[in-house]
Amino acid sequence: MPGGRLTQQERQQIALGMADGLAYAEIARRLDRPTSTITREVMRNGGPLGYRADLAHRATERRTHRRRPAPQRGRAAPSYGHERDDEAVREYQETFTTLFMQQGLPRMTSRVLTCLFTTDSGSLTAAELVQHLDVSPATVSKAVAALENLGLVRRERDDRRRERYVVDDDIWYQSTIASARGIAQVAETARQGVSVLGRDTPAAARLENIARFSDFISESILRAAEQVREVLYTPAPTAPEAAEPPKDPS
Repeated sequence: MPGGRLTQQERQQIALGMADGLAYAEIARRLDRPTSTITREVMRNGGPLGYRADLAHRATERRTHRRRPAPQRGRAAPSYGHERDDEAVREYQETFTTLFMQQGLPRMTSRVLTCLFTTDSGSLTAAELVQHLDVSPATVSKAVAALENLGLVRRERDDRRRERYVVDDDIWYQSTIASARGIAQVAETARQGVSVLGRDTPAAARLENIARFSDFISESILRAAEQVREVLYTPAPTAPEAAEPPKDPS
């Protein structure tokens, strides 16, 4: 399997494949490249609807030749520790970021969320996110605000009164619950249209099917979330202390 950066000819083949409606996996197979390479390439450079080979190639050349500023004294480049391969971690983070982008999150919002998920503490300050991602404080603030609106991040103060952005099991649970309730609202709104459009019309029948489907999905998610939370996130009871042996009456 070839390695290294994509060539301009390969990018042209990607663009042709996208125009033909081919899946990322099929384009990757034709180029003998990993599917993740094709996915990242497209998402970094305009997405499925905006990818252009020439622009993507020039953008990659600019990123390659751009000289990064020297790190400030006392502020080393982030290391992920625990004897991990930092480059492998960054590659994984890029894959995770691409996944979030495919699900509709903007790139910077996806990068912030990935950074929080892959940090052992599950929380970072704004300054730490700025350092890890090499972006401006305003960029981090905007991304965090978007994640808060989605219920994926919460704020808390640490013992030094610094504001920290947190992701944990409860945040993921709350986000899942919010998603299920959003689907339930779709069902409710669809049913309102049944009486408006006339119960015996094709449009009303379509909306009723949407409502029934959404109801089922919402209820299933809520039920599953509660069950999983109870099983996975409830601390196991501690073993009772061994009873003392009865005293010898003699």
